[in-house]
This record gives sequence, C-alpha cells and structure tokens, in this order.
Amino acid sequence: MVIILLSNVEWKISNTLINYDFAISEMQKRIIKIKNNTDNELIWLLEHSSIFTAGTSAKDEDLINNQVETRRTGRGGEWTWHGPGQRVVYVMLNLKKRLPDVKAYVNALEEWIILTLEDFDIHGVRLENKPGVWVINKDNSYDKIAALGVRISSWVSWHGISINVNPNLEEFKNIVPCGIQDGGVTSLYNLENISSFEHLDNNLSKNFTKVFGNQSLFKLNRL
Repeated sequence: MVIILLSNVEWKISNTLINYDFAISEMQKRIIKIKNNTDNELIWLLEHSSIFTAGTSAKDEDLINNQVETRRTGRGGEWTWHGPGQRVVYVMLNLKKRLPDVKAYVNALEEWIILTLEDFDIHGVRLENKPGVWVINKDNSYDKIAALGVRISSWVSWHGISINVNPNLEEFKNIVPCGIQDGGVTSLYNLENISSFEHLDNNLSKNFTKVFGNQSLFKLNRL
C-alpha cells in the first residue's frame, strides 16, 4: 500500500487486489470520520477482485449470467463489473467544503476523467443519457472507457469512478453495462497500448487539482 501526503486530501494506492465488501466497510467508516472532521478526505486507488455490482437503478434482466458473483450496493447507476486491470478510484470528499451540488460533482468527476484521457491523446466525451466517459471507435460508434457510480451521505461523497486500463473486457458480456444496450466497452490498452497503472495514477493526480481546487495539491511518493 502506498500513502500519498496531501495538504487536506489523503491519497492511498493499494497494490494488491481488494475485496469489494472490505472496501465498502472501509469507506463507510471513513466517511463518518470525514463528516465529523476527525479524519482527512480520501482518494483511494485500487483494483478489485472480480465482482459484478448493481446500483440503485439496476434491472435484474440486465444480469445476463446469474452464475457470477454479485453485490447490490447503494451507489447510483446500474450494473457494472470491477476486476483486475481496471483502476477503481473511490472519492471521499466533503462537498460542503466545495459545492454541495450532486450534478456539479458528477460533472466534475467526468471532467477529471476527460482531462486525464487527454494526457494519453485520447478524446473522451460525454453522451446524452449515457453516463460515463466514452470514446469513438473505428466504426464511428462509441465505446465506454470509464464509468461513474456515486453516493452522497450528509454531503460526503463515496464510491466513485472506474477506468479500464487493461482488463478482460469479455467480463462485460455477463451484464448489460450500465443498462446501455447499444454501447461497447474499451480500455487504455486497446486504444493506445497503455497498461501502466502508475502512468494513469500520475495523470489522475495532476488533473485532480485542476478540477477540485488547490486543497488537493500534493506530492506523489510511491514506496
């Protein structure tokens, strides 16, 4: 595990696969402390063991393979997959310190992803009524490269974003990702032969300040 020191925001990078239930438990404990001003805000970067999670809008019929391991969770959104090769970023921020506006927060997360993709010369876009960040493919249609699923408790955010670095994209065939029938999925590796989490993490850290403000200024120290 790597701890990154910030002025007011702690960054943690887990270098082993993290069990989903453990992550939820850790987030629940941390957001209570953030709400009570007894601990720092936290950005937690990790990879999960393979798991399919259902948000509050998930439909049972969008789980195509009912033999896979699943969890119902309180985040927004529908079905998604987490697993090796995907960077999950859990964002625990006190929105009262910034802007207590859920729509603005979701827009900020999307902008953070789009700016980070630009560092890889990848043009990410928002699509109407299709959450997440998308890229155009060789057939001039769109594939999703990053997903969002957030929850706000007493104006403290948790859950967050996921970016496909080099996962097994076949896993997404077990579900209708985010309830969208006509969208594909892709990864940094598929687009630009990029599979380095460290490269992605550095760009995420650089762009976080641009989107969320000077409170996030920090020095990245990998152990």
